Amino acid sequence: MRHTTELRQRRFDVTIKPIKTERDYQNTLKEIEKLWNAKPNTPMGDRLDVLVTLVEAYEQKYYKIEPPDPIEAIKFRMEHLELKPSDLARILGGRNRVSEILNKKRKLTVEMMRSLRKHLGVPAESLLN
Repeated sequence: MRHTTELRQRRFDVTIKPIKTERDYQNTLKEIEKLWNAKPNTPMGDRLDVLVTLVEAYEQKYYKIEPPDPIEAIKFRMEHLELKPSDLARILGGRNRVSEILNKKRKLTVEMMRSLRKHLGVPAESLLN
């Protein structure tokens, strides 16, 4: 049994290299999948941590996801909470203001952003975009 564990661990002692190409990226994803259930604080678990960090860095550089449009973030949250535009009147300062905001005819103020974050839980990053 010990011999098998040592062989498995040696198999993962291969040098880790930066992800430079899409092929490197795909190969690293496959290796992560094989290591997914590795126990923390083991050689395989440590390797998984390092590979995930490399993938995250590569994805941040080449697959960067921009935050959503603020109005789309509000609408998404409204849908999730099953709210109607009229439900936002007290948060944004009246029905007319809600209509203007949702139709992109008026920009969000800092106070509106704070209120949306506080009452609806819309992330600040989404509102500031």
